Amino acid sequence: MANPIRSDITRRGLLGSALALIWVGGVRAAERPVTVFAAASLKPALDEIAKGWDVALAYGGSGSIARQVAAGAPADIVILAATDWMDWLVGQGVLSGTARVIARNRLVLAGAPGVGPVALTRDGVMRALGTGRLAMGDPLSVPAGRYARHAFETLGLWTALSNRLILTEDVRAALAYVARGDVALGAVYASDVVGTDVEIAARIPSTAHAPIVYPGAVVSGRPDATVFLDHVAGATEILAAHGFAP
Repeated sequence: MANPIRSDITRRGLLGSALALIWVGGVRAAERPVTVFAAASLKPALDEIAKGWDVALAYGGSGSIARQVAAGAPADIVILAATDWMDWLVGQGVLSGTARVIARNRLVLAGAPGVGPVALTRDGVMRALGTGRLAMGDPLSVPAGRYARHAFETLGLWTALSNRLILTEDVRAALAYVARGDVALGAVYASDVVGTDVEIAARIPSTAHAPIVYPGAVVSGRPDATVFLDHVAGATEILAAHGFAP
């Protein structure tokens, strides 16, 4: 069986962002803006929510973010796309207080314009793929990929799909593959499709995987960052406009 293809196009970007945020123009960490490390799927919404605030934003896969924060990356707030990685950070002793749920999401199959509805059966999905591949986050580190694998296993599709995958470092990279036409389908969040030319080919039943929630927490040493996390949690209209549920 052929191995799935893994893409590393976003890992270096987050690492670079993290390093760049340590020193900005010679400013010491205590004097810098509040720094937020967030799941890549939150980027459009969080960019809008942060307008007018003195914050620095870095995005990536939740697993990569969690490991960097545990290793001492200069994050003041972390917002992830899965509770297990947040629980892991709690166990590392790097968070101040408890995490809270910021938003919820849904998983969909996305395709290029005109893809049409895809039946979530083996024949339906394989027909839509043709000779192409399906892009999704790497289940080893990307929550969207883990949710997708769980859903495909529940729906009896995983065996057929497992050698037809491109695994990406975050869910936005999977969406980019779909948008460029490099793959036939992508397993992404419903929020990722908002404001793009990509179309939803199928809505994956929420009963096929664990609930998709976004926990947020403040990193130890920056209690003042709680003000911005409160602002994010309260921006329900902006989150809803970008496809998230409260």
